[in-house]
Amino acid sequence: MIETIWQSIAQTPDYLFDANKRIFIGYIIMALLLALLVYTRRKGKASPCGFLRYVFAKKIWWAPSARQDYQLWIYNRILKALLFAPVVLTMVPIALGTTEVLESAFGQHKPLAISEASVVVIFTILLFLADDFSRFILHYALHKIPFLWHYHKVHHSAKVLTPFTIYRSHPLESYLYACRMALSQGLVVGLCYYLFGNTLSMFDILGANVFVFAFNAMGSNLRHSHVWLSWGKGVEKWFISPAQHQIHHSDNPAHFDTNLGSALAIWDRLFGTLIRADEVGKINIGVGQYDAGHNSIWAIYTKPFVDSFATLVPERFKSRAQKQPES
Repeated sequence: MIETIWQSIAQTPDYLFDANKRIFIGYIIMALLLALLVYTRRKGKASPCGFLRYVFAKKIWWAPSARQDYQLWIYNRILKALLFAPVVLTMVPIALGTTEVLESAFGQHKPLAISEASVVVIFTILLFLADDFSRFILHYALHKIPFLWHYHKVHHSAKVLTPFTIYRSHPLESYLYACRMALSQGLVVGLCYYLFGNTLSMFDILGANVFVFAFNAMGSNLRHSHVWLSWGKGVEKWFISPAQHQIHHSDNPAHFDTNLGSALAIWDRLFGTLIRADEVGKINIGVGQYDAGHNSIWAIYTKPFVDSFATLVPERFKSRAQKQPES
């Protein structure tokens, strides 16, 4: 166990060099360049010192909420390695099961006669769409189902946003997202294996799906930041901008449960949860007018369990209270 903990800690800096991670150094550089454009537009000129003070404002990066995020980045990796890694769903059995179900339903057939390049394009697009839609569905459920909301509320209890806020999540939510990824990828791999045979390959950049790479390179780290970057009315009907995700973190009840998409805005349009950046004014970050009670790492890990299970038996407690004789 000690070795597992040490490996989790030692491998944490690898996130900076993995294009599948949000804080990959390449994405950070692109985010800084986009932030510079925003800063220059606001100020009319680019002062290096002023820009650094704007981007790395101490009141944000050293806020109590931000310091919790840095700790959770480490602690969650350890907990995942110790508790969830052995029981998380994996893609391979789901893919094999999907292929078997298709063969049982429609019979075996020869792979479709299309070019290898076409297979790569189709497979890459389907992987991206399945991943993005499944993220939206799970995110929607985390907001709409009271039991699950108490776990997702950990993420929304952030009082400030930095790129590390992406790692501000309860381990149970992280487990659900890991299973979601295995399920969505497994279904696509199983379907494409049935249609095209075993010559599957993805168009990637540095090991990341080309569409995921493009999304992250276009300022994904600014989604959790104070840098207001909007794509404009037309684009924001199709893609979620950093500003739109900041609206998602707004403490204004009018903005709750909106902009739930990750990269594509089409899911929010279908579900009626889309808000463009031009439709709102100044926002504050948080969960609303009440205190989430996530004032310590211990509370972040334990309070969601207490609050979520309380949602399963509220009527029982109410009925008991009603039976109590008046004093």
